[in-house]
Amino acid sequence: MKYNCLIIDDEQLARKLLEEFVSKIPRLELKGMCKDPLEAMEIMQREQIDILFLDIQMPELTGVEFLKTLQSKPAVIFTTAYSEYALEGYQLDVIDYLVKPFPFDRFVKAVNKATEFLDLKRNARAGSADPANSDFIFLHADHKIYKVKLDDIEYIEGLKEYVSYFTKNKRIIVLQSLKSIEESLPANKFIRVHRSYIVPIDKIKTLDGNQVQIGEKLIPVGRSYKEAVMSRVFGE
Repeated sequence: MKYNCLIIDDEQLARKLLEEFVSKIPRLELKGMCKDPLEAMEIMQREQIDILFLDIQMPELTGVEFLKTLQSKPAVIFTTAYSEYALEGYQLDVIDYLVKPFPFDRFVKAVNKATEFLDLKRNARAGSADPANSDFIFLHADHKIYKVKLDDIEYIEGLKEYVSYFTKNKRIIVLQSLKSIEESLPANKFIRVHRSYIVPIDKIKTLDGNQVQIGEKLIPVGRSYKEAVMSRVFGE
């Protein structure tokens, strides 16, 4: 399967080099080259972009600022001459961070990470056409892809723009909204009990006032969620 990609860089020589690199990889199909994010927005409105090669230091709108405006993000590979932005790229959960000038083999390594991530997402969607029957999810965090069994999730906590998945053995922090998670998880297995918490229905031990117990953890139940909790969990 081919993946559509887009290059955004204000330097013409950098765009041409990336174009040459992309042309050597059969799985990539270049949908455009843009000198700034504003130009890229027009292309992204009419084309499905899977991989974005994004410069950071650009006039008017930086690559970081542009990335923060995207609601549905493609797999992003930063391409920049400034290594000090690596931490911010890490926090934005980009696939990779290429510091100019980078050789072709380093470019290939970044593309392989992106296509592996996209392949896993596609396979997960194909294998989970019926969310109620899926038994795992894929999480993209720490520049890794985690395959997490739904049965291993103890609870999910929202922290502003980040979300923490607490499992039996680890905590995984991803850049995701709690609302999107609520919509993607099987409704027969998980319930939102608070604006900041989603929990597995079968792991709720007790309801004590405005709290439910998951293992040894007490989790608050929001006033607007309590009726749904009583109905779906306790049948009242």
